[in-house]
This record gives sequence, structure tokens and C-alpha cells, in this order.
Amino acid sequence: MIKLTKSLQTWGSDLFNEALKQEILQLNTDLLPLQQGLRCSSYASDKDLKVIILNAVDGTDCIHAKTGVFYTGIVSGCHCADDPSPNNEQPEYCEILFEINKTTAETAIRLLSE
Repeated sequence: MIKLTKSLQTWGSDLFNEALKQEILQLNTDLLPLQQGLRCSSYASDKDLKVIILNAVDGTDCIHAKTGVFYTGIVSGCHCADDPSPNNEQPEYCEILFEINKTTAETAIRLLSE
């Protein structure tokens, strides 16, 4: 289970958004639903990952933080000898909800559908 301890510790202060961004950027990108959030490409890359905090709401048991994640997707060719198309990078964006338990800092991550 992912724990966003620093985000929980800074909840309610001006430091929360920056702490949450930093903790998200330190996560292994395999833990984020980037592949499922693809719109224009076929493979999610962890290159150029950027996070913005859209809003954060204090729930009964959890902090609900809605984030926008900008990243790079790759449209890859078949890599056949006669395929001249190189790997093409495409900008991608998805929204991810982080639900941080206010007691344990354990965090559930969910892709938000448009």
C-alpha cells in the first residue's frame, strides 16, 4: 500500500500542494494508472511527468485530492525492417484521484474517467 505521509502531515497548510506533488513524483510510475489514461498513444512513458493539484477536499476518513498528470505517451511502429516510422512521442494528460487515509496515510489511487 502506498503511504503519502508528508502530504498527510501538511494537510491544512500552504505546504500541502507542494508536498503532495513531490510525493507523487517520487512514486514508481508503475503505481500510477498512466497506461489506462492514454488517449493519443499506445504506451505510457514516465518521461516529463508533471503534476498539478486541481483540488483537495477534507472527507470524513480521507483527504480526496484530484490531480492532473501530464506525461508522455509513445506511438510505436511495428519495428519491422520495412517500417520507416520511428517511435513518436505524444503529450498525454489524465486526472487521478488520491484518497489519503487521515489516520494511516495509506493512499488509494484511482483514474478519473472523463
